[in-house]
Amino acid sequence: QVQLVESGGGLVQPGGSLRLSCVVSGIDLENYVIGWFRQAPGKEREGVSCIDRKGGSTYYSDSAKGRFTISRDNAKSIAYLQMTSLKSEDTGVYFCAPRPWVTTTVQQLCLPPLPRTWGRGTQVTVSS
Repeated sequence: QVQLVESGGGLVQPGGSLRLSCVVSGIDLENYVIGWFRQAPGKEREGVSCIDRKGGSTYYSDSAKGRFTISRDNAKSIAYLQMTSLKSEDTGVYFCAPRPWVTTTVQQLCLPPLPRTWGRGTQVTVSS
């Protein structure tokens, strides 16, 4: 059974940076596409960025393009999201989720319908 543990969130001022980590256990991450998702207060969960199993193909939402960078370390079974130039609208709980590479593309993972298995997430608050 897959287990997902997100970390790295916190309170940061606008313009600041954070690096989120997602430790994955219970599966061989190399066989999975993985993505980061955000749930802002009062809004539905949405895909932020997704990466293919080798790290060669990525997808970014319009809001994330140019500011966020997704990466992964299959040997450590960790996915990362480097967030820079943070804005108040980036506030929310961030989750990671994988899906087998044979069943999805990078873009498909990040767009509805979203995965159904989630960790607890990590809270990101961008505020002055």
